[in-house]
Amino acid sequence: MKNKQTAKAVSKYIRISSNKVRHVLDQIRGRSYLEALMLLQFMPYRACGPIWQALNSAAINAENNNGLNKEDLIVKRVFADQGPILRRFRPRAQGRGDQIRKPTCHITIILEATNY
Repeated sequence: MKNKQTAKAVSKYIRISSNKVRHVLDQIRGRSYLEALMLLQFMPYRACGPIWQALNSAAINAENNNGLNKEDLIVKRVFADQGPILRRFRPRAQGRGDQIRKPTCHITIILEATNY
C-alpha cells in the first residue's frame, strides 16, 4: 500500500480562543480544499481569517514541496491547541486589580492528496 502524500501548515500565537477556532475547524474537517475555502469565505466568524491563511499556506506547501495539485487535496486533520495566555491587569475599586486573560492558540492543518 502506498503512503499518501500530505502537506502541513501551522499558525502559531493567534490571538483568539482555541474553543472558538475549534467550532470553525469542525465545519471544514474532511472536506475538499476548494470546498473548505468557500465555507471559510462566507462564514461570519472572526476565526475564519487565520484558518483561511493556514489552509492556503498548507495548499501552497503541497504544491511547491510535493508537486501536488490544489484541486486534489482534502482536509485530513485540523486541530487547534492552546497557546500561552497573555495576562493583563485592569484597575478596579479600592486599589484592587482584576486579571484579564487574553488566550492564544496554535492552528495546525494537514492536507492529503486524493490521487497522485
